[in-house]
Amino acid sequence: MKNFPIHGANPENLYRAFNIEIPEKILDFSTNTNIFSCPDFDLDIKNLVSNYPDPDCKKLREIISKREKISPEKILFTNGINEAIFLLADLFRGRRAGIFQPCYFEYSRAFIKAENIFNCRPFLRGGVEQCETEGLQLSQAGDFEIFIIVNPNNPTGIFIKNLADLIKKFPETIFIIDEAYIDFLLKDEPEKLLNFKNVILLRSLTKFFHLSGARIGCVIADEKIIKSLKNFQPSWSVNAVAQALAVKFLKDRNFYETSRNFYKINTPEFINNLRSSGFEVSDSSVNFFLIKVENDLEVIKFLLKSGIVVRHTRNFQGLDGNFIRVASRFPEENNFFIEKLLSFNAIL
Repeated sequence: MKNFPIHGANPENLYRAFNIEIPEKILDFSTNTNIFSCPDFDLDIKNLVSNYPDPDCKKLREIISKREKISPEKILFTNGINEAIFLLADLFRGRRAGIFQPCYFEYSRAFIKAENIFNCRPFLRGGVEQCETEGLQLSQAGDFEIFIIVNPNNPTGIFIKNLADLIKKFPETIFIIDEAYIDFLLKDEPEKLLNFKNVILLRSLTKFFHLSGARIGCVIADEKIIKSLKNFQPSWSVNAVAQALAVKFLKDRNFYETSRNFYKINTPEFINNLRSSGFEVSDSSVNFFLIKVENDLEVIKFLLKSGIVVRHTRNFQGLDGNFIRVASRFPEENNFFIEKLLSFNAIL
C-alpha cells in the first residue's frame, strides 16, 4: 500500500494512508510506550535549550554506572536506540550478521545500508503460540560474527530465557541484545548479561518513561566497543532536555513502581478477556502482544473509523500482515477495543 507507515505511533499518518477522516478522539493501541504521561518535572527549560548539552552525558552515566555496578566507560548514551543501531551497523560494516526475526525494522534498514551480510530466521511459524528457546534456531548464532536479538521481542512480546548459555557457547560471536522493553516484564526477571565481553546491550529510556519525543537510549558494552562507537557519534547527540528528563525519571522510583504494578495487573487481564472472546493472542511477557487476524487491512480500517489505532505487521518477517500488534491501555479502553473487534467479526 502506498505511503503505508513502517512504524507504530504517529496515528495521523495511518489515517492519511487510508484516506480516513481523523476523529476528535483517538485511542492509540499501536504505540507500545508507557500509558502514563511524563510527570510535571521542574525543569529550567530556558537554560537547557540555551546552552550546549553535556556531550558525555556524565550525570546519566554515573547513575547507570552506580545502579548496574559497572564502569562509566562501558556506557554510551545515544539519540534513542535508533542512533545506536546505525552506529553499530557502521562499526561492524561488512561483517556477517544474523538478525533474529521478526525484529524491529530499523535493524534491517541499518545493516542493509551498511552492506552487512545477514540471514533472517522466522520467529513464529503459523500460530501465535509461545515459542521455547530451543525451537527458535538460536543455535545458529555461531554461524555469524554479529547476532542481533530483541529481547523482550518486538513485535511478539515473547521473552527469551537463558541467553547467557547461548552467549557462553559462542564466545567469538558478538551479541547485540536490544532490551528496550525490559522494564515492562510482567513476571520474568532479566538476566545479568553486562559482564560478557561479547555482549552489547541496548536500553531505551523512551519506552517505559514515555519520552518518545525526547529520543534517548544507551549502549552498555566493553570499553573498547564504547570508545569505537563514540568515534562514529556526532557531537552533542543527546540534547539537554532529554538528559535532564532522563535524570529525573531514573530517580523517580514511584513512577517506575506504579507503572510496573499497573501493567502486571491489566495486561494479563486484557489478554485473558480477548481470549475468552475468541481471539488468538500471543503469550506476551510485556505490555504488548499479537492478535491473529484474517484480513489485517480491513480490521485496521474498521478500527480507525472507530477511533482505534493498531500496529500492522506487514514489515515484520514471518508475520506478513497476518497479525496486528496491540498495546495494553487503561481497562475501560481495553474493553472498548474488545467490543469494537467483536463488532467487526459480527459483520463478516
